Amino acid sequence: MAETRDLSLLFNPKSIAVIGASKDPTKIGHVILKNLVEGGFAGQVYPVNPSADVILYQHAFASVKDIPSPVDLAIIVTPQPVVLKILEECGEKGIKNIVIITSGFAEVGNAKDEEGIKEIAKRYGMNVIGPNCMGYINPSARVDSVFNPVYKLGRPKAGEIAFISQSGAVGAAVIDLAAKMGVGISLFVSYGNAAVVNEVDILEYLERDPKTKVIAMYLEGVRDGRKFLETARRITKKKPIILIKAGKTEAGTKAVKSHTGNLAGDYAVYSAAFKQAGIIEVESLTDLFDYSKIFLQPFPGGKRVGIITNGGGIGVLTSDLVIKQGLELADFNINTKQILREKMPMHVNITNPLDLAGDADVKRFELAIEYLLTEENVDIIILTPLMQTISLDASIVDLIVKKSQQMIKPMVVVTIGGSYTEQARTLLENGGVPTYTSPYVATGALAKLVWYAKYYER
Repeated sequence: MAETRDLSLLFNPKSIAVIGASKDPTKIGHVILKNLVEGGFAGQVYPVNPSADVILYQHAFASVKDIPSPVDLAIIVTPQPVVLKILEECGEKGIKNIVIITSGFAEVGNAKDEEGIKEIAKRYGMNVIGPNCMGYINPSARVDSVFNPVYKLGRPKAGEIAFISQSGAVGAAVIDLAAKMGVGISLFVSYGNAAVVNEVDILEYLERDPKTKVIAMYLEGVRDGRKFLETARRITKKKPIILIKAGKTEAGTKAVKSHTGNLAGDYAVYSAAFKQAGIIEVESLTDLFDYSKIFLQPFPGGKRVGIITNGGGIGVLTSDLVIKQGLELADFNINTKQILREKMPMHVNITNPLDLAGDADVKRFELAIEYLLTEENVDIIILTPLMQTISLDASIVDLIVKKSQQMIKPMVVVTIGGSYTEQARTLLENGGVPTYTSPYVATGALAKLVWYAKYYER
């Protein structure tokens, strides 16, 4: 059995060298250095550039070997022809953790130099992310090696969802969306060609990482399918893995080879194996984002759904989708119906979905939520408040966040509307409430949560 890699210092360094740092704001080496310096990284940052003395007010070194102190992590953004030379120098310096942003290796048919990376890494006992990658972001450690400027690509807050991506572009899209919606991440890693550190190594790190509760993945191909599935099967008994697989068609498989130099493999085989390993497979990038956050909710005791709304039509649509996704509409017990009937206005119909009517205020929603949280026949609550009604004010957000934080049972919110509704949605997400702009996506996410809860308990 292969020894598990120790990636602790790779993802939590105390000192970082940026090899290929630049004074030119249009260069990747400048952006990465700026992100580290201005992003609040508390450790030492060492720019390495033989043509500069000072970059961004940091003393620059001609070579990584000239840095007088130990270095935990080196980020290489030099031109491709000198990468192997630089990597050798890192080894001589005693640097064990490397991120190679530079492309031009196996993804373009240059297998020889990629083999050179492997050989050097093995000789010096290095952990190497890349080449041909975007880097990583660890929000809690304030490490940001991603080469996109902050004003173009949002940075998520610290949270409990880790995201691993073979593609930098895909990863950028998902973390930008997470930042916009206020969803936190524990770690984002773009690992590119996976010449040394691969998806299994990162999964094993996240398995032990106490900050990570959910793992999301964009996958094109794997180096060792058997080990990947064995690792995933072990992890999914502790933490959910939500995955989107690229390279499902012949055209996609060819594209994978030219993108990261990996073999995509037969999709039907992959898909069947994913299910056996307890991996939750999704079909789109938006699902990858939307489904991941549902797994921070408590596991449901069953699949009976209670719907609370102040709009009859959206309640009906949600009811249809509950059934379509293999869930059930809860039948409220007689005591709940009787109490709600006594406390609600006569024009409120005490059924499921529970339509509180267009004049419902926050107090009416509070009453409904309280009783469905304790209702023994309800395992899951879906709220579909129409934020635009005159009777609802901003306090509906505080109410939902407060009730959700009790973590009694899963509770999600479906919000449909324009800028006012979007503001409320962002506040809800910041408060840890999973929100969706479509009942189709919300019920799909809940169906995955119900499936995983059964798998987890086996």
